[in-house]
Amino acid sequence: MALQDNSGFLQWSIIIPAHNEAGRILPYLRNITSYMQGRGQSYEILVVDDGSTDATAVVVETMASSTPEIQLLRAPLRQGKGAAVRRGMNAAIGQLQLFTDADGATPIQELARLEQAMVSGADVAIGSRALASRLPGYSVQARLHRTVLSSLFNSLIRQKGLTGINDTQCGFKLFRQSVAADLFTVSSIDGFGFDLELLYVAQQRGYHIAEIPVNWSHQPGSKFRIVRDGIAMLRELTLIRRNWAKGYYAFPPPAQNIRPSTAGQGALPLQ
Repeated sequence: MALQDNSGFLQWSIIIPAHNEAGRILPYLRNITSYMQGRGQSYEILVVDDGSTDATAVVVETMASSTPEIQLLRAPLRQGKGAAVRRGMNAAIGQLQLFTDADGATPIQELARLEQAMVSGADVAIGSRALASRLPGYSVQARLHRTVLSSLFNSLIRQKGLTGINDTQCGFKLFRQSVAADLFTVSSIDGFGFDLELLYVAQQRGYHIAEIPVNWSHQPGSKFRIVRDGIAMLRELTLIRRNWAKGYYAFPPPAQNIRPSTAGQGALPLQ
């Protein structure tokens, strides 16, 4: 298990959902550990194996044997990305909690951009390919047909009530510990629509969501099928809105005693 710092707190939790990622996850794990060790802050990496039938667990366990910050959580059957992220978040103990995709499409170094949003007072900071694609100095390498379909999908999402967010599906999202505990306690979507549920509930509860441009590059082997899964997610958004109307997400978030960290000093928000 990852060691805590002298304050008794673990500063960072990084959750990685993984289904049949034996061929892609190891380079990203190495990048994450190298980056986090360079920061000199306490951290844990929770890889949630979502019913993989390949050697994902073996790859992760082999690296974990020499890297105590890495933990493997296993589900015997595939339940979905949302279920995997929820399990990892519910097990996490870091003051700031990131979930990121196993393919490393978003470099872990982009974490610093999201962290700065937390310093500025955000409760949730989400990576955005859509914003990055409009700005100089960023690199977003995506296939043209996926870019077009993603833009259409996000437009439909905004029309259905998730307003003010340009990219709901980038797999790089950071939460304060107490906010993660609140949102993931009530989340119920197991599939790709879990992002929509989290963001919808976060908006309804008044959390400050910061959308941050990040560098991103398409990685071969994506599990997401934009037409099939996109249609399913639109249905899930309808379910989410119905759940909200029925009061399933209605109880208020817990009292907060969050304060921003001091930039450049490595301090993190208190919980």
